[in-house]
Amino acid sequence: MDETKKELAKLRRQASEVASEIHDIVEDTLWQDYEKLAELSQELIKRCQKVEAFKKEKGL
Repeated sequence: MDETKKELAKLRRQASEVASEIHDIVEDTLWQDYEKLAELSQELIKRCQKVEAFKKEKGL
């Protein structure tokens, strides 16, 4: 079970890292980097879906 929690934490961290990139663009470089938002948003959706699939698979 400990490994399951570690893997879930890893997947959540990966999603949070993408969300952080989006946040940084919005806060700091919106007008220079706004074109990156669509790709990053799709990546964030994929990573969140991975988290949800993992939770479902493991019964969490």
